[in-house]
Amino acid sequence: MRDQLLHLVNVRAGHFRLESGHHAETWMDLDQLFTRPAKLRPFVSALAGRLAPHGLEAVYGPLTGGAFLAYAIADHLRLDFGFVDRVPSGRRGLFPVDYRLAPALRAAATGRRVALVDDAISAGSAVRAALTDLTSCGAIPVALGALITIGPRAAALAAEQHLPLESLIELPAAIYTPAECPMCALGAPLSDP
Repeated sequence: MRDQLLHLVNVRAGHFRLESGHHAETWMDLDQLFTRPAKLRPFVSALAGRLAPHGLEAVYGPLTGGAFLAYAIADHLRLDFGFVDRVPSGRRGLFPVDYRLAPALRAAATGRRVALVDDAISAGSAVRAALTDLTSCGAIPVALGALITIGPRAAALAAEQHLPLESLIELPAAIYTPAECPMCALGAPLSDP
């Protein structure tokens, strides 16, 4: 399953700045996952099967990749779907963005058992911000899901939030704060994602 899923994305080496502000030596073009839904369907089914036992009422995901995945899983499980949108936070450095549920969707989240899914989780900035907003709406997160987890931070986030993490593959790639980044220490310029 690992090789089949990774075959759907372009993986590049370099020096990249992630949305969270962290740096990484690997970049995955995850938008490619959603260009051929039929090829992604077996992975959606597998992840949906892992999430179903958690007694979900709805599946949410951060725009864009997480929302596409959440929609596909919700459709597969015949559940409600919602998305959280990226908004500027005004912060600099690590975790410079937030995610918010659209005003029209906020009331529907109240009191619902939800899974939050993303195509990939590395530093967990999108998932963390989305969880914060879903909880503020009264949603009851019961599980996190991802096609791919990258490095140990996804599992640490799940443990911190006391939520099970369901994923199809785990990749050992490291991510760094800019101060810890070995590529920065070597003076390597950031690569274009």
